[in-house]
Amino acid sequence: MGRMMSSREFNQNPSEAKRAAEDGPVIVTDRGEPAYVLLRYDTYRRLSGEQGGSIVEMLRQDDAGPDFDFEPPRISDIARPAVLD
Repeated sequence: MGRMMSSREFNQNPSEAKRAAEDGPVIVTDRGEPAYVLLRYDTYRRLSGEQGGSIVEMLRQDDAGPDFDFEPPRISDIARPAVLD
């Protein structure tokens, strides 16, 4: 999950929070409840999608052909019209 740190601890020793963020997210609590998350900027960019573009761009396989066969079922094979009386 990550390291938990109270807002008081965070304010008293921000360099410790930065060191802890090297290993994963640091959750800063406010009155015992999670309120903020400190993480490395490169991790933030990866999670927010800034790096690499959209999910479609990340999944696109331009350099190789598809490595699986996919035949979606026809809608007429899986759905039947309702019979109304």
